[in-house]
Amino acid sequence: MKAVSLHGGASPHSRTYSPSAMTLIHLADTATLPTEPETKITMTQSRLASLTLQGFFAFGLALLSSFAASAQQVSPSLPLLFDARERLARPDLSSLVRLRFLTSVDFPPFNFTDQNGKLSGFDVDLAREICSELEISDKCQIQAIPFADLKDALAASQGDAVIAGLAVTPELRRQFVFSRPYLMLPARFVRNLAVPLDGKTAAALAKHPVGVVRGTVHEAMLAAFFPAIQAQAFDTKDALLAALKERKVDAAFADALQLSFWVSSPASAKCCALFDGPYLSEQFLGEGMTIMLRQKDSVLTAAIDHALATLSRNGRLQEIYLRYFPYGLY
Repeated sequence: MKAVSLHGGASPHSRTYSPSAMTLIHLADTATLPTEPETKITMTQSRLASLTLQGFFAFGLALLSSFAASAQQVSPSLPLLFDARERLARPDLSSLVRLRFLTSVDFPPFNFTDQNGKLSGFDVDLAREICSELEISDKCQIQAIPFADLKDALAASQGDAVIAGLAVTPELRRQFVFSRPYLMLPARFVRNLAVPLDGKTAAALAKHPVGVVRGTVHEAMLAAFFPAIQAQAFDTKDALLAALKERKVDAAFADALQLSFWVSSPASAKCCALFDGPYLSEQFLGEGMTIMLRQKDSVLTAAIDHALATLSRNGRLQEIYLRYFPYGLY
């Protein structure tokens, strides 16, 4: 296990809405999601497991360094998950002895060890910013442990908050509490640029063969919301992307994070581009990226919500987003 102090040194590099029917949110329609008390922001799947496909770890790390230089040249927007008018009170944390974040190292670009063996990633930087906003940086640390051990470690008070892309499930809600979401990972289409399309929305893909990975939530989501599209299933992500590149299918539907990195990498040979969307659905993609805490830690949960709302409002969350997703997910 590795523990890293969050004090000093820059990194190198629920509200709830339960629709009676399936709901699809197309972010092209609005940049700000609803934040009424009865509303639940729609978002991400189980451990966000789609991001941990074999080979993506090395692929993501290779891209991070080359993309970092481009972050200032583009400004993909990050959807607002907090109402800009909302002001969450900051609880008194003067009695807090320390705040121990738990994460893992197998979920790039959210958490990983860099070439120098240093714990890095979006979640690591966000944890630092949360501590800075709460003015407790000298009391904060982040510890990397195996992903499978996170839940038990938190329950045993071996840490105070888990920030590692852990999916929110009914079972976990019975044992823990969760912060407000700070990021969501949508689904996207990607098209082969050599294929003529009559339009700029998903409707233009009707009667076109569109690839999807077999047995995934994206396959189910495509069938539910886009029945006019001719879905063609592939056994793996690599097989899907190879077919798209070779024009065996005209487009593909998958996780936006993987597609964003792929279309911007040499592997795509500039064959393809993201198309329409992004699309969000709690029914299929879950509630999004949150921080998990023990149920008894209501004050700390409120403090983290305050920090996340402030970081969203002052632009620091957007800065971290651009650092790791310079080409954007949305």
